Amino acid sequence: MVSIKELEERLGHRFREMIWLDQALTHKSYVHQTNTPKSVSNEVLEFLGDAVLNLAVGHLLIQRFPEAQEGVLSRKRAHLVKQSTLASLSKELQLDRHLLLGKGEVQNGGTKKASILANAYEALIGAIYMDSGFPQAFEMISRHFESFLRSETGLLLYDDYKSVLQEYCQGSLGLSPQYRVVKESGPDHDKRFEASVVVNDGVKGVGHGKSKKEAEQEAAKEALEQINRMANDKFQSPNET
Repeated sequence: MVSIKELEERLGHRFREMIWLDQALTHKSYVHQTNTPKSVSNEVLEFLGDAVLNLAVGHLLIQRFPEAQEGVLSRKRAHLVKQSTLASLSKELQLDRHLLLGKGEVQNGGTKKASILANAYEALIGAIYMDSGFPQAFEMISRHFESFLRSETGLLLYDDYKSVLQEYCQGSLGLSPQYRVVKESGPDHDKRFEASVVVNDGVKGVGHGKSKKEAEQEAAKEALEQINRMANDKFQSPNET
């Protein structure tokens, strides 16, 4: 059993009132099974943590991209705080090893479900906010999202890569990119898709995801990166005489 002290060390936060951390780690399935009052589950802290997270990430985005328009900031925030990102952060913190789940949820692999892990991360933020206030919660969120923010540059500030590629193709080539689902694998509850995109000037991109849309977005992102590299190479190459 991993100790709470170790968890606090990973968080970089020592709780004043342990009741908040306990609640953040208590899933509703555990509450139903043990007939514990509903108020003990992490749902309310999840609700609060979601609000704190959106405020903090919005603040960080404005700091990093002061010239970006509201629409771009909104899309990027939605991309940063999506379920898969929060579930990944939850795994890094090893919250799955501390979660209290009902027996049925444990048997169904609850500690590996992205939805449960993401909700636990939001509940944890809510717990830190209730325990010590916004500055402490903001400090942790800043650390966790620093690498994600640092990787966003130029055209790829957008998370809707398909729209960006569409605008480029129509504006520069007068045509639309062509998408195709190359492969579909896995059981119905855990599908994986591979998609490709081809642009008339020879640019190609391949992407993978848990949905056709996600795979196509990744393919469009790869195509845009290729376009950027081609543009940079052309700019850096000396003109032939």
